[in-house]
Amino acid sequence: MACKHVNSAELRVPTATQSVYREDCTQCFDSIDDSTGLNVCLYCFNGGCCADRDHARLHYRSSKHPLVLNIKRSRKKTKRDEPPQKLSKLAVLAETEADRYETETQVRCYECGVDGVNKQSGKLPPVVDGVLKANTFAKQAEVKAWEQEITPCEHTLCLEQEPARQIASQDLGHCSMCDLKENLWLCLQCGNLGCGRQQFGGVGGNSHGLKHTELTSHAVAVKLGSLTPDGTADIYCYACNEERTDPDLGAHLAHWGINITEREKTEKSLTEMQIEQNLKWEFSMTTEDGKELKPIFGEGFTGLKNLGNSCYLASVLQCLFSTPAFAKRYFHPKDPPPPASDPAEDLETQLRKVADGLLSGRYSYPDTDVIASADSPYIPHQKGLAPAMLKHLIGHGHEEFSTMRQQDAFELLLHLFKLVTRSPHEAPAQDPVKAFRFVMEQRLQCISCNRVRYRSDEQDNISIPVPVRRKLRVINSDAPDEKPKDEFEPVTLKECLDIFTGSEEVELTCPACSSKAGFTKRSLFKTFPDVLAVNARRFELVNWVPTKLDVPVIVGDEPFELDSYKSSGQQDGEDILPEEAETTASSRFTPNQVALEQLEAMGFPRVRCEKALHATGNSDMDTAMNWLFSHMEDPDIDTPFDLGNPGSGGASTGVNPESIEMMAAMGISAPQARKALKETGGDVSRAVDWVFSHPNDQGDFEDEAKDNVGNADSGGPMAGSSELPAKFRLRSIVCHKGASIHAGHYVAFIRKPVPDELSESWVLYNDEKVVKAVDVEEMKKFAYVYFFQRA
Repeated sequence: MACKHVNSAELRVPTATQSVYREDCTQCFDSIDDSTGLNVCLYCFNGGCCADRDHARLHYRSSKHPLVLNIKRSRKKTKRDEPPQKLSKLAVLAETEADRYETETQVRCYECGVDGVNKQSGKLPPVVDGVLKANTFAKQAEVKAWEQEITPCEHTLCLEQEPARQIASQDLGHCSMCDLKENLWLCLQCGNLGCGRQQFGGVGGNSHGLKHTELTSHAVAVKLGSLTPDGTADIYCYACNEERTDPDLGAHLAHWGINITEREKTEKSLTEMQIEQNLKWEFSMTTEDGKELKPIFGEGFTGLKNLGNSCYLASVLQCLFSTPAFAKRYFHPKDPPPPASDPAEDLETQLRKVADGLLSGRYSYPDTDVIASADSPYIPHQKGLAPAMLKHLIGHGHEEFSTMRQQDAFELLLHLFKLVTRSPHEAPAQDPVKAFRFVMEQRLQCISCNRVRYRSDEQDNISIPVPVRRKLRVINSDAPDEKPKDEFEPVTLKECLDIFTGSEEVELTCPACSSKAGFTKRSLFKTFPDVLAVNARRFELVNWVPTKLDVPVIVGDEPFELDSYKSSGQQDGEDILPEEAETTASSRFTPNQVALEQLEAMGFPRVRCEKALHATGNSDMDTAMNWLFSHMEDPDIDTPFDLGNPGSGGASTGVNPESIEMMAAMGISAPQARKALKETGGDVSRAVDWVFSHPNDQGDFEDEAKDNVGNADSGGPMAGSSELPAKFRLRSIVCHKGASIHAGHYVAFIRKPVPDELSESWVLYNDEKVVKAVDVEEMKKFAYVYFFQRA
């Protein structure tokens, strides 16, 4: 039967910039791998399922686009005689879709009721061909998976080499300081051979390449075993402490008599080793006796596929949607999807899609494309769901989350909270982030006159400091040159909370008595949330680089009380600081002179030093220096700082309360809004950008002005609950493995009921793999983000 729409003027081939949703439905995770396939609209290229939910037909009814291309894909069966090999970058790029799948297509017309429209009729041939060849979200992610953005630097671009000398082409000898013949790095400036650092996988190294750099200040070296005939290699700049590229590598090597076209790659590259390190969590998928952990399937046990360095997103989503608030808000299996002209670009739709995918159990079953042999006990895991559309929405316009690089999971959590809060929530639906919100009350008391001031601010998380106490280093007698690994004494969660809520002194001028003796400051809980999100800060600066420390924090599974951390509020007999004195000359900000001199001695401009001290409470050099390193790229970092401006004073803000209220309506807390407005001269638009580019900055608690609009004292309903006892129990954790939060691998552990078990158990969510956890006690000690549920 013929179709009258095949020559429609609206039929056009998809352009290179258009998104073609031809792998999974834009409103659920049904895909082209299902028995009914996926219907792709030939007008707007929306992907819709056509099974029981039939979102494709819903799209036709709302858009009046009748023609669709049904795509049905089946995996070519693969027999697995042993556990799967770990993923590598080469494997991602080498296998094509045609190698893996068999694909069937059919054109259908909803209006004409025709299921087999001739694909060669009218305008269909180029349109159908364009849809099948177009890049999808998932394909774009695969292409970029595991790739790093490595660039040249001034040291590689301006390299000056010493007089040439010949080095044997293939057998390049051994390290100049030891006998190692592998993991050798050639100094491109002088031709010295030095062994590298000891590396993952048992590759030896005594860091003599680094030693050579320290002795000579020669910055650029190339790993000889990584050289390939096509000109690629691992190049490291010790001055930048980063991997780099060298546009003139061939010429620089030829200077030392090395013909790169004759080289053969003999060792893993740094990228390949990083991939292997990222996937080292494979070891935790087995028990102590080497048996593979049995996967868990069913409702609430669905994994998320790694889109390429997206484990930070997967781990946070698993934890959030395990909370009652997010599940209640977004999981509505019996309701139709929300109306949206472009479902893939609608945050509400994509959050509902992820909730349905994770919680329904609809997609939680073993990978049927894998056949275990009789000799292999391998249990197939799930395929996992690819949240590519949500990732795109979350990252849209964001400098970091829009990239394929690994990101900080805690920063993503804060970013997600803002996006969810700013999105519409029509009654009776409520913002699920409310379950995380609570009020902190800060108490300031003048050391001289004892007058006090209270202020309350709403928050949705706390970031607690972890005290660092190193154990005595023990030198390995068998390897005296090997640098001893740092080990740390364990600390308790209570100790971290004690520090977080402890009293401290700040240098401020009292507006009542004009004393410069300072104030004592302490912040306690005024209310408590239903879910308390806690970030454990385990970092210190090493050579000006924030480095993660493996300090164990002891957290039990049993409920614990936070009653002792509740603020008692204003007490009888306390004198309150007057407000009218805020804008007097006594409020002039005076930098800590000792800290200022120390910062200037390190080479920082005075303007930056003053800004850093003001922003960090004028406390000490180390805190101000940390602030400087995290704000180097601020556009106004060198703008002159007005020390006499009331908005810059220690006891005032000069921030327009209406601006704070505007930003509060966007889901930005009062402390963050206050800090951002200060940093951007009161410009709301720039302040919003500042908040999103500094998601880990908790805001300004040092300013004591009465700008109560938008904070917890404004008279509106107070977030959280003040009822006691305030008992909390650990519900889930996000764990990280790696030296930097911007590299390595993230996983989630969630405590929940497990099928066929009477009590709750810990479950490990490692990308698409979901198994019962066996090493959670060890993982809890080193978690990066903790989620505590009110008991």
